[in-house]
Parts: sequence; structure tokens; C-alpha cells
Amino acid sequence: MNRSASMSAIVVGGSLAGLTTALALTRIGWQVHVLERSGPKPRTGGALQTSFQELARAIGRDHAETVIDAIGGEASGAPTFWSPLREGLRGAVHRDPLATLHHETQVTALQDEGDSASVTCSDGRTWRADAVIGADGHRSIVRESVAPEHPDATYAGYSLWIGLTRQSDIPQAQPARSQFFMRHGGPHLLLSYPRPSDGGDMLIGWAWYDATRNSLFRKEGSIAGSVVQRTLRAENVPPCVLKELAGEARKYWESPFSDAIAESARRREITGIPIAEYVPERIARGRLAIVGNAAHVPTPMTGSGFAASVDDAVALSHALRGSSPATVPDALETYQKARLDKAQALVESGRGFSRSFAIEQ
Repeated sequence: MNRSASMSAIVVGGSLAGLTTALALTRIGWQVHVLERSGPKPRTGGALQTSFQELARAIGRDHAETVIDAIGGEASGAPTFWSPLREGLRGAVHRDPLATLHHETQVTALQDEGDSASVTCSDGRTWRADAVIGADGHRSIVRESVAPEHPDATYAGYSLWIGLTRQSDIPQAQPARSQFFMRHGGPHLLLSYPRPSDGGDMLIGWAWYDATRNSLFRKEGSIAGSVVQRTLRAENVPPCVLKELAGEARKYWESPFSDAIAESARRREITGIPIAEYVPERIARGRLAIVGNAAHVPTPMTGSGFAASVDDAVALSHALRGSSPATVPDALETYQKARLDKAQALVESGRGFSRSFAIEQ
């Protein structure tokens, strides 16, 4: 592998898609700076599936081994939790001499300057590179420049509550088995994915689809009009809502899942995520491109969000391999041709569920 960089990229966003994209680009010899607005403190996320083979085709075998070790050595594609996956990707970035991750670096503006692209950050610094790649989620600032005529993801009409509980914290509950759980309960849907931890305890991750609290998310400022603004963080969920969630969980679902939700509520460790959807019309323009949830936002029910981000990273690195500063715009157009139709189809594949589940259309 050539480790001397002649080409450079700025990746805006240091979550799963951004880190994966950065490693895919260093694999073809690019120097990459990842600009992440949040700090390094771990955050809670849901569950997803990946495998060594899937990761290796994007970021190479060495980096894939680092990631798989971080998520507990599971390489078969079984569900894993978001947080250890992100930590594994961070570890791989830190090991890569061509990649640098900058925390607490918020991009406020960007510009395609013809022979280069630049971003300006809230601290006044300006960064320049041959390309700027947006991996900054469904509220992407990079998308605003790539697709100014279609910049916003829209609210799907329902939300997702997520949490994670240790079996040892609910000793009164039935023992959890390491298998996927899916149940409807009234106007709700619960998914759970218990998994053993390194210490032998069972971790019960859960995701609760809820279409009954749209007014709450609007009142708390998480939704404005048809646009999702932000997640409802655990510390901002009203105590009365936590009490309601614990009560409804016991009404609709059996132990240990109801106990796990009640324990998360007791600890104030439940996050509310208004579900957004975005069907892209374009994913590249000039020296700018978008990947992951910046490029396409499907409902989590598709189960394919991270897999699509990996596909984006692979297609992007293939398109940019061997490019020169002058040919970057053409290479990004090749990336768009490779991924746009597939990205559109992914989002559309989940819209049937959204239409059937949502109360607010």
C-alpha cells in the first residue's frame, strides 16, 4: 500500500460513515482530515450488522481486524452495538498515518474553489483539500451545497426510543437469550438484541418505534414543520414521559424487555430519535460529495444504513483511485453514477413501512 499522500480530502463528520470513508480513502493513498463537531465522549446508539468481510473490502484487512477486535471479535455479521463499532473505527483511524481525527471542530461553511475545496470552522480556521466529503448525517451542511434545491430530510411521522441495559441491573427479570426479539404492542413496535459482554453479563439493547408522541417531539424542538432538527437527548426527556414509557413497556411486552426499558427509564438513559427520510437527487457536485446519512436517509427498519455507508465508501475510493487534482470532479461524478440509483432504491424500500406505521403523514 502506498502510504505517501499526494491527494487530500476533508471528511466532515466523524461517526460511522465518516470514519469508514476516511479509512477507504487512506487505503488509496489519500491524506484525510476528519472534522467532527462533538467531543470524544462515547455516545449511545442502536444495533446494526457488519462483518469482517464487509469492512475489509472498504478499509482493508488490517483496519477491519482492529474494528472486529473492538466489537468483541464477532466476524459473522451478527448484530453489534453502535458504540463499540465507532470506537473500533476510531482506533483504526488513530493507527493510520494518513488519517487525522479532529474533535470539537464544527464546520460552518464550505466552498468549491475550482482547483480545490475548502471548509471554514466555528473557530475561524479554514481547511483546504482536493475534495470535501460530507458524512455529517441527516442535517448535513455539505448536502446544502451539493443539493441546494433539495437540502432537507423530512420527518417520517414516528420516532425511535433507544436504550441499553445490563441483565445484572435487573436481577428480578427473566434471563435474556442472545437472539433477536421483535414484537408489536398496540401502536408500538419493539426490537431488541441481547448480546453477551466481555465480562459475561448480558447487554440488552432495545429500540422502540413510537408514532404516538409526535406532539412531544415538536414541543421539545426536535421537529419543526416537516424537518427533523435534532435528537431528544436522554437528559431532556421529561420525567413524566419516562414514567409513561416504563408503564407502557410493562403493558405491552414481557420480561426481560419490559424490565430493561423500565430500568433505562429509572436511570434516565433513554434517547428519543425522530425518524427522518431523504431520497437523494444528487450526491456529488464539483469537488463536493456526500456519503452515509448525508446522502441517503432510510428508516432504520431497512437494517441497511451502515451497509449502504460501506458501499458508498467503496464506490468513492474506487472512483477516486488514480485521480489527479484536475480530475477529481469527474471522479466524483463517477461515484454519483455508481451510487445514486441504489441510494434512492434503499430509501424507497423502507417507505412502505413508514406509511403503514406513521400516524402523522
